[in-house]
Amino acid sequence: MDTAAPALRADDATFDTRPSGRFPVADGRTTVVAAPSGRDWGVIAFTAHSVVFTDEDPAWVRATLASPDCDALAATMHPRFLNALLERTGRTTDTIDLLTVASALPGDPPLELREITDPVHPRVVSARRRRDGVRMWAVDGGVLVLGRGVAGRWEVAVELEEDARHRGLGRALATAARHLVPEGEPLWSQQAAGNARSIRAFQAAGFRPVGSEALLLVR
Repeated sequence: MDTAAPALRADDATFDTRPSGRFPVADGRTTVVAAPSGRDWGVIAFTAHSVVFTDEDPAWVRATLASPDCDALAATMHPRFLNALLERTGRTTDTIDLLTVASALPGDPPLELREITDPVHPRVVSARRRRDGVRMWAVDGGVLVLGRGVAGRWEVAVELEEDARHRGLGRALATAARHLVPEGEPLWSQQAAGNARSIRAFQAAGFRPVGSEALLLVR
């Protein structure tokens, strides 16, 4: 993996989003760590190594992971395990996302962005379920939303109007977001696995896939 696009690093004692420039060791293990906050619970599956971040009993997590009839490397993203985790925690989820990351870029964004400061804008309200310090910028045809998500990592989401699609605007907004985070900080984003259009836009903007993620949201 390119060290310019750092990956999340976790071990048995911490949940750390500082740049490490490497994936967790592909050893087939599942690391269970305490949730970094009351809001941020979930599962991240890397190559042959998964991280479950929750305040539930680790022994229960490991016993439940052993129950799905599937390849052990796929158990953390198996619907049976995720459903059991949701039922036990009383939480909900939207989807399993592709987790991608890019490094910050220097200078000003290449787009003329207008910051939206309306605190009750529907996109801002939605983003606050997942992130702190949410800010939103707009251009004709689309918006980008930036904030601090899981374990304080910088996260970006992009949304386009239907008649603004197929013009490269999604890629341009995702690229612009890389100019809005502090130098040296990785910028993360999630795309639904079936949303090929969004995946292509973010990869064209320099975001690289590092794993899959299922977040457990407070109802």
